[in-house]
Amino acid sequence: MKLSKFKYKLPEELIALHPSQNRDESRLMVVHKETGKIEHKVFKDIIDYFDEKDVMVFNNTKVFPARLYGNKEKTGAEIEVFLLRELNKEQRLWDVLVDPARKIRIGNKLYFGENDSLVAEVIDNTTSRGRTLRFLFDGSHEEFKETLYSLGETPLPKFINRKVEPEDRERYQTIFAKHEGAVAAPTAGMHFSRELLKRFEIKGVDFSYVTLHVGLGSFRSVDVEDLTKHKMDSEQIIIPEDSSKVINHAKDERKRVCAVGTTVMRTIESSVSTNGHVNPFEGWTNKFIFPPYEFSVADSMVSNFHLPYSTLLMMVAAFGGYDLIMKAYKTAVKEKYRFGTYGDAMLII
Repeated sequence: MKLSKFKYKLPEELIALHPSQNRDESRLMVVHKETGKIEHKVFKDIIDYFDEKDVMVFNNTKVFPARLYGNKEKTGAEIEVFLLRELNKEQRLWDVLVDPARKIRIGNKLYFGENDSLVAEVIDNTTSRGRTLRFLFDGSHEEFKETLYSLGETPLPKFINRKVEPEDRERYQTIFAKHEGAVAAPTAGMHFSRELLKRFEIKGVDFSYVTLHVGLGSFRSVDVEDLTKHKMDSEQIIIPEDSSKVINHAKDERKRVCAVGTTVMRTIESSVSTNGHVNPFEGWTNKFIFPPYEFSVADSMVSNFHLPYSTLLMMVAAFGGYDLIMKAYKTAVKEKYRFGTYGDAMLII
């Protein structure tokens, strides 16, 4: 499978810059794998496709305000720092991306906040784009985190080409976000409102929660034509025992298991036994799913409409079938569906 097969023409005006007014009222395209039928619905209609004891699997990671703007010592040049992950609590060490990267050297100090309330020192060039920073801060870890996050901005993807607004802090997050650690939201889950979850509960549909702390790996561009040569960045995943039991029980009872988003699909496919059961797991995954791929757990999935060449589109094509998904994307462009993080959704069943 080649990278060039995931090119399609996406008019820029179809990339959603804002979320829909209500979470569950974005559009929903329903794609039927067996028949190839495509339906056009509103997201809250998704409940009609599930029955009692079916399972929705959600990613309950929580996005933190990962984008900081600071200035370099002496020159005062503006530097954007994107926090990736905390490496060491005591030493305040963080893996970050810096932009522009070429201006930063080991030993440089960076200043953040109006009165330089936070200072960081570059201590390592970990990758061509990445750096390790040590934040210089005297207070407790809680105070440090509070200061860091008060200076941070909601990390909207760059393709949402506008300034971050106050509503983004709440909307660029699922309503069931619980475990902090993601630098990007699991976007398929953002369509679920409290009312819709309540309606699912009343219908007897079960929920299972797993965690994948979304890093930038999902968005890193693929630079090789031969997809077998692309390496995904590792991301932290947690599958609690009770969550795996809910999924496995549904499988044993031949009920539907729906992966809400590509992050959920990657998580459950990263820890699966030969009989298609999900094993509890805590660790890291760098699993890259692209066609052809034999899925073991979920038989349906919810996903947003992803950008050309993205690894997310590749996974959706692997699940729904390459030809059918590319046809569905062409239909979505024609019908003016909204694409990207704040865009509309697709249910593949």
